Amino acid sequence: MEAFVTSHLELLKVEREAEIEETRAWRENVALKELQRKGVCLLKLQVANQRTGLYGRLLVTFTPRKYDSDAVLPSNHFGSGDIVGLYESNSPSDPLATGIVAGITQKVVNVAFDESHNDLLNLGATNTYRLLKLANDVTYKRIKKALTTLGHYHSGPACSLIDVLFSSTHPCSSALPRPLEFHNPSLDESQKEAVVFSLCQRELAIVHGPPGTGKTTTVVEIILQAVKQGLKVLCCAPSNVAVDNLVERLATYKEKILRLGHPTRLQESLQHHSLDAALARSDNAQIVADIRKDIDQTFAKMRKMHHKEEKSSFKMEMKALRKELKAREESAMVETLKHANVILATNTGASLDGPLKLLPDNYFDVLVIDECAQALEASCWIALLQAKKCILAGDHKQLPPTIISHKAAVKGLSLSLMERLIEKYGDTVVKMLTVQYRMHLSIMQWASQEMYAGRLMAHSSVAHHLLKDLPGVALTEETSIPLLLIDTAHCGLFEIDVEDEQSKGNPGEVRLVDLHIEALSKAGVKARDIAVIAPYNLQVDMLRQCLHHRYPDLEIKSVDGFQGREKEAVVLSFVRSNSKGEVGFLAEDRRINVAVTRARRHVAVICDSHTVGNHKFLKDLVTYFNQHGEVRTAFEYLEDIVPEKYSRDTENVGKQEKCAKSATKRPDTEKLSIQKPTECNKKSAQDKLGLNPVSSTENLQQNDNHHHLDVYAERTPSKDNLRKTIEDFLEDHHRMQLMFPSTLTSHDRLLVHQISEELGLQHVSTGDGNERSISVTKTKAISADTVSARMDGAGHEKDLQLSTPERERSKNEISGRAGSSKVDLKTLHLERMQRERAKLEDRAGKKPAGTVQKPAEKKKTDPRRKIDGPAGSACSDTESFDALIAATVKADSTCGFTKCKASVVTVGDFCVHCKKLFCLSHHIPEVHGCGEKAKADARTRISREGVIYAGSGSKDKSVDPTKRAHLHRKLDKKINELTSQRKLKNKEK
Repeated sequence: MEAFVTSHLELLKVEREAEIEETRAWRENVALKELQRKGVCLLKLQVANQRTGLYGRLLVTFTPRKYDSDAVLPSNHFGSGDIVGLYESNSPSDPLATGIVAGITQKVVNVAFDESHNDLLNLGATNTYRLLKLANDVTYKRIKKALTTLGHYHSGPACSLIDVLFSSTHPCSSALPRPLEFHNPSLDESQKEAVVFSLCQRELAIVHGPPGTGKTTTVVEIILQAVKQGLKVLCCAPSNVAVDNLVERLATYKEKILRLGHPTRLQESLQHHSLDAALARSDNAQIVADIRKDIDQTFAKMRKMHHKEEKSSFKMEMKALRKELKAREESAMVETLKHANVILATNTGASLDGPLKLLPDNYFDVLVIDECAQALEASCWIALLQAKKCILAGDHKQLPPTIISHKAAVKGLSLSLMERLIEKYGDTVVKMLTVQYRMHLSIMQWASQEMYAGRLMAHSSVAHHLLKDLPGVALTEETSIPLLLIDTAHCGLFEIDVEDEQSKGNPGEVRLVDLHIEALSKAGVKARDIAVIAPYNLQVDMLRQCLHHRYPDLEIKSVDGFQGREKEAVVLSFVRSNSKGEVGFLAEDRRINVAVTRARRHVAVICDSHTVGNHKFLKDLVTYFNQHGEVRTAFEYLEDIVPEKYSRDTENVGKQEKCAKSATKRPDTEKLSIQKPTECNKKSAQDKLGLNPVSSTENLQQNDNHHHLDVYAERTPSKDNLRKTIEDFLEDHHRMQLMFPSTLTSHDRLLVHQISEELGLQHVSTGDGNERSISVTKTKAISADTVSARMDGAGHEKDLQLSTPERERSKNEISGRAGSSKVDLKTLHLERMQRERAKLEDRAGKKPAGTVQKPAEKKKTDPRRKIDGPAGSACSDTESFDALIAATVKADSTCGFTKCKASVVTVGDFCVHCKKLFCLSHHIPEVHGCGEKAKADARTRISREGVIYAGSGSKDKSVDPTKRAHLHRKLDKKINELTSQRKLKNKEK
C-alpha cells in the first residue's frame, strides 16, 4: 500500500503538470482567435441576462456582440458541465470568476456561478467578455487528499477491504440466508449468478460485462437486492453520463435515490433527483423561495444605483441573504441524505469535502463502482475509504482511463483497479456475463473470438436481427447484411495532415461515408439510429461539416466519446491510408473493440486494407469481414478515383496481390442493390467514348462492321491474362476500343484500371450494379503513332528490321517497366513516340547493316499530320538529314493541334500532359485531347491535398478582402497626410 501511494502521488503530479502545460501552451502561445477556432474560447460576448436560478446560483446568459438578432456563436467544444473562466475582453489578467456551463445553444451560452463576487455584480450590459475552458484542479486535489489519507489509514470501516485490495488477506464469502427473489425476472443465468456472487462476497466482487451483456441491468439488480437487505449503498462511476444512466434505471423501480453533483452536469430529465432539487422540496422550501425572491429584488435595486456608497448597503444585504440561504439548505441536507437508500455520485463527487462529510463514519455498507475499468484507480480510493465492501463492474477489454502524460501512463497510471485485481485474483473474484443482447451474431463473434476467449453467446432475440427488420426500412443490399467492408486499397484515397493539427483526416473516406449514409437513409433507416465513428478528431470535424446539415439527428463522434453507447447501424472510418503502413493509435486493440461493438444490426468499416494490414489485430478484422461479410472496393462508389500507382518490385508483388485479393467480393454473394453512379458522370463518360447506354452485346453488334471494338469475354481472368489482353489490344492497330464484361469482379476492374493507366489508355467504368463494365479506348496519339510506325505508303504493314536486342526491348517495354521499382507512367507514351521517331530518323541518315531499305517509303516527322514541303515527300536514302531537322523545327513552331497552322513562336501555351505547344484557340486540354489526363491529374492532386481550389485549380493567393480594405485605408490615410504636408509647404512659400 505504501509503495502504491508513493508511486501514484508522483505519477499524478506528472499528469497534473502535463495538463497544466497543455493549458498554459494554449493561453500563452496561441492567439485568442486561434483558441476560438479550436473551439475552446468564445470572444466578444455580451451579458444578455442575469438571474438567480439553479437552486440559488447566479445564472448569467451570454450572447455574441452583434446588432443582428440572428447572430450565432462560432463553432465550439463547450458543453454542459464544463468549467470556464470569465475574462474581460481587453484584460489578459486572471479571470473575473470561474463558473460551470449550464447550457449552450447556437445563440446563447448560460454559465452558473456559485459565489456572488463583487465584480460579477458589476457586469455591464455594454461591456464585452470572453469565456475560456479551464483545467479542473478540484479533481486533482481530491484524489491527492484521498491517497494521502490512504497512506495513513490505520482504523476505520475500510480496513479489511484495504487488506484484500493490496493482497494482505484473501477475499472470502458467505452463504445467503435465503434464496433471492429477483426484481427483474428476465435476467439470464449468468446475470443471476453474478448477482448472487456479488451479494455473497464479504469484501470484493467483480462483474465483468462485455458489450451488450446487460452489465447495467445486473448492477441495478445488485443495488436493489442490497437495499432489500437493509444496506446503505453508495454508487459511483467515473463520468456523469454513467451515473445518470444508473439514476435513470433505478428511478423506474421507485427507489429512494439521491444524486449528488452540480445540477448543470445532470441530464435535465433527472435534475429532480439531485440534492439541490431535494432541498427545494424540503420543509424549508417556501422560506428558501422567499430568500431567493429577496435576493433578486435587492440585486435589481442595486443595479439602479450609480454611486459606490449607495451600492455598499445593498451588497451587505445580498451577502446576508445568501448566507441565510446557505444555512437553511445545510440544515436540511443531513435529513435529505439519510432519507435516501442509494446515493449516487461521480468518483470525485463522493469526496468528504462535499455533502457526505455530514454523514457519520461506517454509514455505507456497500460501494458499487460502475465502469470501473475506465476510472483511475486513485480516483476510486475517494469512495473506497468510506465502505466496508466494494462491487466493481466494467470491462477491462474496452478503453482504459484517458491519460495526458504518456510517461505517467507507461509507468502504471493507466492501469485500472479492476484490471489489477483480475490479474491478481483471476476468476476467484470475477463473474463474467456471457449472453449479449445487442449485436447480430456475426458482429458479436468477432469480438468474442478476439477479446473474450469465445465465451459470448448472442441471445435469440438479436442473433439474426438486421436493419431490414426495423419498421419502415426497405429490403436492400445495405439493410440485409450485418458486416460490410469498403476497401480503399490502391484507390489513392490517402490520409491528410493539417498544419498545426496533431490529428489526421481522410476526405475520400468522408465521401464514402456520405454515400453509405445516403444509401441507408434512402432505404428508410432513420438518422437517429445511425452513428458515424472515427478515431481522429480532425476526421470527426470533417464528417460533421459534410453531414450534419443534411442529417441533424446523425451522431458523429470519436471512439472515446461513444464508449458505452449503441446504435442500430454504425459506420466506422479508420482514416489511415499511407504508403508506410502506419496505423497510429489504431494499434490499440481495445479501441477497435469499442468501435465495432457499438453496432446492433449493421456495421460498415471503411479502411485501406493495404495500410491496416500491417497490424495483426486489424488484419484479422479485415480477414473476418472477408469471410463473414461483404467486401466492396471504393471503385464501386466513386467513379472519379485515380488508381494508386504502386511500384511493382518483386519483393512487394506478392504482398500487394494478397492485399488486393482480400479486397475482392465473394462472387456468390447475392446482389440486391448497389451505389449508383451519377447520371451526369455516366453520360459524360459515354459521350467521350462514343457509346450509347446499351449493353456490351449491343455495342458489339453496332460496331462489328468497323472492326475497332472488341469485347473481352473471359469470365475468370487472372492478372496476367488481363495484362496480356490489354497489351495485345494496344499492339493491334485495327482495334480502337476494348470492352470488358460485367462478369469481372470489382478487384478485376481495379486491375484493368491500373494496367490501362500504366499504358496510357483511356479507361471508364459504366453501368449499374451487376451490369457495371469497363471500356478501354486508345487515344488519338497512340492510334496515329501505331499507324505511322507500322504502315507504309501503300497502306501495308512494314518491317522496321530491328535488331534482336531492340526487338526484345520493344516487345517487353511495358512488362519491363512494370517490373521497375520506379515508373514514370505519364511519360510512357511520349518516350515510345520519341524512340520510334529516332529510329526512323537514324535509318533516314544512315542505313543499318544487314537491312534492306524498301523504296518509296513515306516518313513523317510528326505522326499527327503530313508536313508540307520537302519533309512531306517520301524519304529516300539520299534525303538530307538537315532537311528533316528543318522540317521538325518548323513543325514545332506551329500549333500542335491537328490541321492547325497557327504559329506559336510568339504566343503559345505549353501542355504539361502531352509536352506540346498550342495556340490560344487550342491550348485548353479538353480541346486538343488531353482532357482525361488533366482530370486525372486534378483528381490525384485533390486526393493528395484534400482541398479543391476554385478557378484554375491552384490555390487562391489573392489578398483577403478584409486585409485589402485595411491596406486601402492605410494608403488613403498616407496620401491625405502627404497632401496636407504639400499644402502647408505651398502656403509657406
